[in-house]
Amino acid sequence: MSHLATTDAPATPEPTPAPAPAKSAPKMTADTGRVFNVFSHGFLFIWGALVTIPLLWAVIQSFKTDTEIINDPLGLPDQWLWGAFGRAWTKGHIGEFFFNTVLVLIGGVGLTMLLGSMAAYVLARYPFRGNRAVYWMFVAGLTMPIYLGILPLYLTVDNVANALGLGEVIGLSTHLGLILVYVAYSLPFTVFFLHAFFRTLPSSIAEAASVDGAGHVRLFFQVMMPMAKPGLIGIGIFNVIGQWNQFILPTVIMKDEDKRLLTQGLLELATNARYETDFARLFAGMTLAMLPILAVYLIFHRQVQSGLTGATLK
Repeated sequence: MSHLATTDAPATPEPTPAPAPAKSAPKMTADTGRVFNVFSHGFLFIWGALVTIPLLWAVIQSFKTDTEIINDPLGLPDQWLWGAFGRAWTKGHIGEFFFNTVLVLIGGVGLTMLLGSMAAYVLARYPFRGNRAVYWMFVAGLTMPIYLGILPLYLTVDNVANALGLGEVIGLSTHLGLILVYVAYSLPFTVFFLHAFFRTLPSSIAEAASVDGAGHVRLFFQVMMPMAKPGLIGIGIFNVIGQWNQFILPTVIMKDEDKRLLTQGLLELATNARYETDFARLFAGMTLAMLPILAVYLIFHRQVQSGLTGATLK
């Protein structure tokens, strides 16, 4: 009897289930983007209005009479009068305060930019022992409230100047002493900002200049400083605005009436306006104090924007 060879049929493999499609992030639809744009533009418009309307209102008041300011503060003047600006400049001594402010500003901003850029460049490009410790000391200066250091600042300026025998040069009620105080309070933010900017600059150009024989000083002033121009302009404008509008520091340091700054002069105008009933002169003084800063920003606003975004885009 013959045996029939039997073979088992191959088992059919079970189909592998297809992987579930990964969930993609929800895409922003056109309606969502439109709503976001409307909200963001609306917020910016409201913010701009809250800043601009009070400034325009103050400027308009300077062209009115005191009667119009009191009886119709929201209306336009019947006749646009320019006399308040002359009274503010001469009788209100705004001209003298303006000159003192410009003098301190030139020294304060110039010295801040020079020392701040040099310190930031060294900390950003030259590794050495204690580099990070020095950098974090500057950063810690950003956390120091100005009101907390008023008394130590006053005693330090007075005692150090007298100890060096330079009380009449860098002591209280001196422009040079106030300039040094401005520099001390402006350096932390200047170093912090420029440190990040100098780190983004390419090293190849600096290495090529060093190969050509450029020393450290020449490399900094002729190579790195021009490359960092957007950042220098941006932080320079911030220092100009901050030192121009400073009130606490000159109030503490500057006691001599002949050397007072613009913010102190405006306070004096506000005090005298109560007794002399010359509110138009007060608003004219405020307008004269605002115009230089407004003009500086309108001229350099593109450089400020490029300086703030330059370190991010490079």
